[in-house]
Amino acid sequence: MAESQTRTRSIGFPAQSILSIRYFSASAAAYNQTVDVFPSIVIGSDGALSAQGPFAESQAQYLQPDEEAVKSLAESLKRANMGVVAHYYMDVELQGVLTSIQKQQLKETNASRIAIADSLAMGDFAVKMCQEGATSIACLGVDFMSESVATIMARNGFGHIPVYRATSKHIGCSLAESAEKDSYRAWLQKGKESNDNVLHVVYINTSLETKAVSNSIVPTITCTSSNVMGTILQAAAEVPNITILYGPDTYMGHNLVTMFSAILDAGWDDEKIARDLHPKHNRQSIQKLKDNINVFPHGNCVVHHMFGNEVVNTVRENYTDAFVTAHLEVPGEMFEIAMEKSLHGQGVVGSTSDILKFISTKVASVVKEEEKMHTNESKRRLKFILGTEAGMVTSIVKSVQDILSTSGSNNVETEIVFPVSSEAITGVNDDQMAVVPGVSGGEGCSTAGGCATCPFMKMNDLDALSDIADMVIRKGDEVKLKSHLPPQRLLGMKIDGKDAIDLGSEPIIFMRHFMKEKSDANDSSAKNYKQMLIATSMELDDNLLSFVSLDL
Repeated sequence: MAESQTRTRSIGFPAQSILSIRYFSASAAAYNQTVDVFPSIVIGSDGALSAQGPFAESQAQYLQPDEEAVKSLAESLKRANMGVVAHYYMDVELQGVLTSIQKQQLKETNASRIAIADSLAMGDFAVKMCQEGATSIACLGVDFMSESVATIMARNGFGHIPVYRATSKHIGCSLAESAEKDSYRAWLQKGKESNDNVLHVVYINTSLETKAVSNSIVPTITCTSSNVMGTILQAAAEVPNITILYGPDTYMGHNLVTMFSAILDAGWDDEKIARDLHPKHNRQSIQKLKDNINVFPHGNCVVHHMFGNEVVNTVRENYTDAFVTAHLEVPGEMFEIAMEKSLHGQGVVGSTSDILKFISTKVASVVKEEEKMHTNESKRRLKFILGTEAGMVTSIVKSVQDILSTSGSNNVETEIVFPVSSEAITGVNDDQMAVVPGVSGGEGCSTAGGCATCPFMKMNDLDALSDIADMVIRKGDEVKLKSHLPPQRLLGMKIDGKDAIDLGSEPIIFMRHFMKEKSDANDSSAKNYKQMLIATSMELDDNLLSFVSLDL
């Protein structure tokens, strides 16, 4: 039996018939790619790494960082008394060094001022570092992330501690900027005028300005890719006739609608919906909710947008034995195959944290199985298609290596497959952007095989972080450091007589309260959510939605 096949009971409905929704016109469809074999990194049973293809080699060379670089940055961060929060999509070289420093700090003090996480958790880690005495925070991500981190710190009493970006230049985001256009505000206004009970559910990966302006037009709450389903379900349970305006990520919005359709088409009855989805919902309410979700039609992430039809065709034809992971932001084609795979325990759709958790859990499960068998047969290799930004590989490799190092099995190998053109590693000389998407236009980006790296995230690099730490140490560079602070477009501004920063913070606070209330609840619904969260892939057949974490 192939390694990616697990023993499950089938739900009993044809995935293809459920997943036939068409999202965009030809002009807006994801880019075409034509490539037969994807590059990959193999983690051997002993934890050693081997790369297959130039793109994978360019990633793997930094997973075992230079010891001098690690020592130098660690010393600078210590002298600067600086904490570092970095997104999973960070530059691989920088992540490799930070991961090594983090490991050293944990070994020496059982605590670390390095955190690599998703966008929401970055703020939580920054607060914890401030509580433990850090006097500055370096935020490695795009501009809206530094904004969010600074806002969360301020709301927790640490607004006086500076948050520094790696560069003084603007670090954009195609998805976030799609919500800053007049068309987005017009869409919100139209939605408000067309319905009496309207809630705007906005993706956390947007600017504070977007949240503030949106909140001034229509009641707004933020969501993450982990809790978006739970947020929408709870809102609809509390206000039965509610209309959800979801934006700006068009793919994610349509994928959510697809999941609701899948539940109904699968024949879930009222009892099953109440037990496994939400205690206050039934078939009629789910149908009404599905029909009342209004998705913004023009927003996407430049990286996830590239995981299009031809990449999926290659996965279907040449990687039938692989697990498929996909971020909830990917186009419908990639979402479809990951969803199909998930029905048989062979895939996951969710957030960056969900993807990391799925791969780690699957590897740990197979390692445990091998330990029980006490066999010395040939190696078992687990393949995972990484349907998100390639920077995730650093955290994945670290997790898998940690699992292997504590196991008694020498038979399990793990292959992380990048669905991009193997030759797409060309860089460009440009002061504003080191890499750009397009044919031979950037690291990991090509219309011949997809775009696996974010050009904006890669504006954060090792030298830039070292320079920030050195400026803090030297003193006297306050003017230059000021240019590295998060955008402050809302400072001193008012919208309809209300403080703009407060307006922008409210949707985040609403989500925080919602998450806390759900985590504190002891009723059956909270237990169901927890069960869905911890469900392993072996249980996916009994719970269609466990491929998306409902961690509230």
